[in-house]
Amino acid sequence: MTSSKVTDAKATDAPEEGYERGLGSRQVQMIAIGGAIGVGLFLGAGANIAKAGPSLILMYALAGAIVFFIMRALGELLLYRPVSGSFAEYSREFLGPFFGYFTGWTYWLMWVVTGMAELTAAAIYVNYWFPDVPRWTTALAFLVILFGVNLISVKVFGELEFWFSMVKVTALIGMIVIGLGVITFGFSNAGDTAAVSNLWAFDGFFPKGVGSSLMTLQGVMFAYLAVELVGVTAGESENPEKTLPKAINTLPWRIALFYVGALTVILCVVKWTEFADGVSPFVKAFAEIGIPAGAGIVNFVVLTAALSSCNSGMYSTGRMLRNLADSGEAPRAFSKLSSSKTPALGIFVSVLFMGIGVVLNYVVPEKAFGYVTSIATAAGIWTWLMILISHVLYRRQVVAGRLPASSFPAPGGSVCSWIAIVFLLFVTGLIAYDADARVCLYVMAGWFAVLGAAWLVLKARNPQITDRGGEPEFEKVG
Repeated sequence: MTSSKVTDAKATDAPEEGYERGLGSRQVQMIAIGGAIGVGLFLGAGANIAKAGPSLILMYALAGAIVFFIMRALGELLLYRPVSGSFAEYSREFLGPFFGYFTGWTYWLMWVVTGMAELTAAAIYVNYWFPDVPRWTTALAFLVILFGVNLISVKVFGELEFWFSMVKVTALIGMIVIGLGVITFGFSNAGDTAAVSNLWAFDGFFPKGVGSSLMTLQGVMFAYLAVELVGVTAGESENPEKTLPKAINTLPWRIALFYVGALTVILCVVKWTEFADGVSPFVKAFAEIGIPAGAGIVNFVVLTAALSSCNSGMYSTGRMLRNLADSGEAPRAFSKLSSSKTPALGIFVSVLFMGIGVVLNYVVPEKAFGYVTSIATAAGIWTWLMILISHVLYRRQVVAGRLPASSFPAPGGSVCSWIAIVFLLFVTGLIAYDADARVCLYVMAGWFAVLGAAWLVLKARNPQITDRGGEPEFEKVG
């Protein structure tokens, strides 16, 4: 099959046909903004502050730059061919069907375990008000409610996610403004000790050394998981050519404001030695400030953030299973849409697996969050690597004149993608070095072994599956 034929086939093939383009510009924009604000920041930052001190700000800035490279690479691919199963589809087209299959299923795994993490975090937040309520019961209740929301329609999902994100964004901006007021004018209970000098006054900016700071990168990268969700919305966006570039280009200021800015303010208001694992730094800071009911309000906001991410997880897993089914890489039943044009069966099966998080909260409530976040990070790194490698191969095809140029080219071309690839491999090495985190690599090795065995079965039953997406791109560009 020639490259031009591949291009023509890909331009007309639409496995997402039947979806409702029910996500408007404001919803896509807010989904993109909300995707950069999740439980990794609101809860996970507490443990990372304890490990790295103020230098965590630098780690978020560094990782944020890499995430922007990833999103611009994805943006170029999305405007070349906007489809809901974006990551799997691009891997399938440029690396071959085997990689599309692996990427689709691994992205599904990432969101399933991320959903577990969000349910765990939500249960922890509820314990702030009701410490005697078992975490597993709260996690189960939220799981059932969000499942019902995702079955109704994409418009309902988009509207709920819009307001979830609006709460997060408004609250974070409010926290930053109040924090700046405390630092500048010295009001509140924390006013006497709040100062910019808190960033270096307690054993320096790198209080535990550069090595300890770098070890937090795995947790920092987990905090950025879901920024690529805007790519999954491509097949259901009303005007992807306009909404997607706008959503991606706002990423730098979102990272600068919501991550780097918010953490900087928090660490100026409260010295870093006050933070610990399992406690939201935002809740802690507002408790220190002493605003009446302030900590409770912030706890409600971070609860909203957790539910928002879990809601997004249910949305994306259903779409990814449908994409895999349409490519012959998952049971055909997943390709069916309900009367409301949602992949109901895929969402239902994903929710069942997310229920493992409920079990973990029953069996090991204190360790559940750490276990699932490390696995989600490893799966996310694979997805991001596939985006970047697909982008590099796409650029080669464009330069060779075999594929049309995208209307949204990534700055720096393939160079930034290569920088991001090296960075992600470095983070993977850090995960392997960390005795507590490396268990996720064992889980991923087992996951890949299962997928590899299933692929051999798929090929034996349907030899034509290897023809989907054309020849592997390594051969076409070689």
